Amino acid sequence: MQIEGILPATSDNKPDYCDIQVSSKSFWARPALQMDEVFAQLRAEHPVSWQRPIEGAVVPDPDDPGFWAVVRHADIKRVSHDNQTFVSGQGVFFDRLPPLFLEMALSFLAMDPPRHDQLRRLVSKAFTPRQIKRIEDKIELAAKQIVDDIATDPSGEIEFMDRCASRLPLRMFCEMFGVPDHLEEATVKHVIGSVSWADEEYLAGRAAAEVQLESIAGLHQVAQEIIELRRREPGDDIISSMTQAEIDGQQLTDFEISSFFCLLSGAATDTTKTTLGHAVRALSLFPEQRRWLLEDFDARIGTAVEEFIRWSTPLLTFSRTAVVETELGGQQIMPGDKVVMIYLAGNFDADVFEHPRTFDLSRSPNPHVSFGGGGIHYCLGANLARSMLRAEARELFTRIPEFETGEPDLLGTNFIHGIKRLPFRFTPQ
Repeated sequence: MQIEGILPATSDNKPDYCDIQVSSKSFWARPALQMDEVFAQLRAEHPVSWQRPIEGAVVPDPDDPGFWAVVRHADIKRVSHDNQTFVSGQGVFFDRLPPLFLEMALSFLAMDPPRHDQLRRLVSKAFTPRQIKRIEDKIELAAKQIVDDIATDPSGEIEFMDRCASRLPLRMFCEMFGVPDHLEEATVKHVIGSVSWADEEYLAGRAAAEVQLESIAGLHQVAQEIIELRRREPGDDIISSMTQAEIDGQQLTDFEISSFFCLLSGAATDTTKTTLGHAVRALSLFPEQRRWLLEDFDARIGTAVEEFIRWSTPLLTFSRTAVVETELGGQQIMPGDKVVMIYLAGNFDADVFEHPRTFDLSRSPNPHVSFGGGGIHYCLGANLARSMLRAEARELFTRIPEFETGEPDLLGTNFIHGIKRLPFRFTPQ
C-alpha cells in the first residue's frame, strides 16, 4: 500500500549495511538468549542499524533496500507512540506485502487514523477490563477442565503446546466470536498457517505466499459462515455485534468483519499460547522461581504474569514506515524507510531491566514492550491475555507443582516467538 507522496525507500544516502546482521533465517531460528547476545552488542554500538533485506520474505522484492533495526527500549517506545512520523498503512512486517493481503489479514492493525480509530473503537468494547471481568468465570472453568484432562493422564507425559497451551485461548476466542464447534478445527488449521509462513516444516516445500494466502482465505471462509449464521441467529458475541455496527451511517461489509476475525484469530490465540509455553519451560529450568510463586500464589501471580510476558516476548517484531525525515538513535531516517521494532531486544535492555537475562517473577516494575510500546496500536487483548494466563497458571502450577520439560521445538519465524512442541512430564494424580 503506497502512501500518496511517499516514495519507497532506496539505498541512497544510507550507511553501509551493519556488520552485525539480523536478516538471515538462521538468526531468527536461534533461542532468545542467543539472539539477545547479538542485540546486546547492537544496543551498545548500533542502537539503530541499517540492515540487509530480510531473508525468506513472503513476497520477495528485488527493489527492497533493507530496513532500520531498532533495539533499544526507549527508541521502540518512541516509534510506537509517534504515529504521525511512523505509520502502519504500508504494513507491519519485514515484508512489503500486497495491499489486498494487508486488508484481508490485518484489518485496523495495518491502518492509520482516522480509519484505524473508527474500526478499533467498534471492537475494543469487548476487551475492556470490565468486559473481561464478566467472562472470568468462563475462563477459570475452561482452565480447570483443561488441567483436569492433563492431571489424570496416566502416562504422565504430554505434548504441552497441543494438550494445554493452545486450548484455553482457542476456547475463549471461539466463545467471544461465536465460532460453532464444527468450525474450530478449520480455524486452528488456518491460524497456524497464517503465523508460520517462514517455518520450513509448515511450508513443506511450498512457497510462503501460497501458504499465507491459502490460510488467510480459509479464515475468511470460516468468518463468512459465522457471519451468515449470526445474521440469521444473533447471539451475545463479537461477530453478532459487528453485523449490526455502523460507521458514519454505513454498516461494515462482510469483508471488513472477516478481516477483523482473521486478525484477532491469531492475535488472541497464538500469542497467549506462546507465552504459556515459554513460561512453563522457564519454570522447569528455574524451579526456585516456581517454588517462590507457590509460596503465596495469590499475592505473587500478578508480577509473575508480567515476567512470563516479558521473558517470552510472544511477538518478536513489528515494523512501521517513516513518512517524514527524522532522527532516531543517531541515524537519519528518510520518508519511505522501513523501521523495524525488535521487541525481544527491548525486553532485554539493561538500561531498563536490572539483570534482564534473569527470569525473575518478582520483577517490579516490569515495563515490557510485549504488548507493543504504547500508542494507538497497543495490544487490544492485553487484559484478556493476562486473565487467561492467571487462570491457567493457577490450575496448572497448584495442581501439578512438580514437572519437567524437554527441549522446545521452536517455530522458525521472525514474527511469532512460537513453540511448535514441548515435552511435559509429571506425576499423574
